[in-house]
Amino acid sequence: MQININGHHVDVTPALRAYVTEKMQKLERHFDKVNSINVILNVEKLQHQAEATVIAAGRTIFAAETAKDMYASIDMLVDKLDRQVRRYKDRITDHHHDKHDAMDTDGGS
Repeated sequence: MQININGHHVDVTPALRAYVTEKMQKLERHFDKVNSINVILNVEKLQHQAEATVIAAGRTIFAAETAKDMYASIDMLVDKLDRQVRRYKDRITDHHHDKHDAMDTDGGS
């Protein structure tokens, strides 16, 4: 998984880079087909914005969050992305095979 971190009107410190990298590892634990993540950290007046584009299994997932603290906006961003990635994983997983197995065993009795 490749993570690109860019900052607009903010210096991306090694501590901030390490924090984003650590939090984004959560996405890979839930869905192993994450190819790349592009993160943009932006500061405008007192608002700290974090936005990310995740490319996973040929699908592009985008999310953005704004808070008064950069670390808080990163936390909320990762939570939002995690929900979207889990929902996408559930959507592509075949849930219908249990229904057909149950019908085969009940129909024979």
